[in-house]
Amino acid sequence: MKIKAVNNHKTEKDFLDLPRKLYKNDPFHVMPFDKDIRAAFDPAQNVHFRNGDAARWILLNDDQKVIGRIAAFYEKDKAKADYVDNGGCGFFECINNQAAANMLFDAAAAWLKEKGFEAMTGPVNFGENESNWGCLVQGFEPQGHGMAYNLPYYKELFENYGFQLYYRQFSFHIEIEKPFPERFWKIAEWINNRPNYSFRHFDYKQADKFVNDTVKVYNEAWPLLKDDFTPMDPKSIYELMQKAKPILDPELCWFAYYKDEPIAFFFFFPDANQILRHLDGRMHLWNKLKFVYLKKKKVMTRMRGSAAGVSPKYQNSGVESGIIYQLKQVVDRNPHYKQAELSWVGDFNPKMIALYNATGATHAKTHYTYRYMINKSLPFKRFMPEKVDESAFPDGAI
Repeated sequence: MKIKAVNNHKTEKDFLDLPRKLYKNDPFHVMPFDKDIRAAFDPAQNVHFRNGDAARWILLNDDQKVIGRIAAFYEKDKAKADYVDNGGCGFFECINNQAAANMLFDAAAAWLKEKGFEAMTGPVNFGENESNWGCLVQGFEPQGHGMAYNLPYYKELFENYGFQLYYRQFSFHIEIEKPFPERFWKIAEWINNRPNYSFRHFDYKQADKFVNDTVKVYNEAWPLLKDDFTPMDPKSIYELMQKAKPILDPELCWFAYYKDEPIAFFFFFPDANQILRHLDGRMHLWNKLKFVYLKKKKVMTRMRGSAAGVSPKYQNSGVESGIIYQLKQVVDRNPHYKQAELSWVGDFNPKMIALYNATGATHAKTHYTYRYMINKSLPFKRFMPEKVDESAFPDGAI
């Protein structure tokens, strides 16, 4: 077997095409767009290159066939916020062969070590954590757009190499036609009728305002939940909204205000994977026409809640229920929506787990984010273990 750096058109094509071969007979896998993978590694398109770098490799067998791939990357700001100088690895795909996986992990770890890093977290994305984050270990079924999907044996490949569980990520499903618990709706109606509280959905005509409101709430809420917190870059939100524009329904992205000050947000997106599964990761003219046709046919019957935040002062105030109340009015007018996915919530966030349980949602999937200690003399630490409340975990979650 031989490792090759991705440094030309052919090796990049091999990097992009490997999942098409590995998942050829897997009915649940959805190919991401090639252009989106290229963009993740293009400094002109990915803002995370401003203070970071990335590298990619493919693995060939003795017959010169591609049998694996991986990427390694880092952002200096995020590394400084951690207790250890930490980089990331992701975009990992491999045949079921531990020796092959080890060569890929070795390449990523060696590159990060050369850059001065002492730990490697993966599989993660070279960007924000709302997409392509974690190794799927439970719930091998069709994934919502942006949620990582992999073959079941990947868990063993990571753990046998020496990766250790850093944190769990839970995803929940709500069957929209199923009534919510009565107590939940009483709280939701109460908060919606309280004076000084208001709720508004996203509007591209006021994109600057809503982006700034998102950043304000996020930067207030997440320092309490993340020891390695780094402030949100408004540009990343603009990019998310522009990227999602072909499928985004503004009435599924809601903000809560108290006396016109933003206090919470919750973003749902129609599940584009229900269309993308028919496109094989390519957007040529025929697939563009197919995309428009399938969108009009309303084949996107699922939505995914991919980002949320509540200012600390208003947590446990019921404002989250108020936002879900607003969403319920929208889906009642759009009966083609049948299911909502709430993904993902970390095992270090018991308040959000409790909220999802209160809606009557059922646990559907678990992903693991791992960490590998490059510098063996340093201790491994779980992500915020003092906040992990295993009694709050959904039944059957691993």
